[in-house]
Amino acid sequence: MIELEHDLIIEATEDPGFFGFFSEELKGFSGVGHSIEDCLYKAKWGMKEHRKLLDEQGFSVPPVNPEPKIVIRNEEAVLVSDE
Repeated sequence: MIELEHDLIIEATEDPGFFGFFSEELKGFSGVGHSIEDCLYKAKWGMKEHRKLLDEQGFSVPPVNPEPKIVIRNEEAVLVSDE
């Protein structure tokens, strides 16, 4: 059973011991972990805390997703322009 309140995206980096994670459903939520399992653990508790903080600060809190999905992918390259 997936014990997350929202969808989660985990991105692998060039460093095999460093992963980033975030949820597009829960704005402003992100974190880092040393493994996929570490990301899942941190995301489970981090989402609860992030939702609580949003509520305490008067921001809208999205409803819990009853069917959360986890996507594991390579980190997307970010292009930087001089414009």
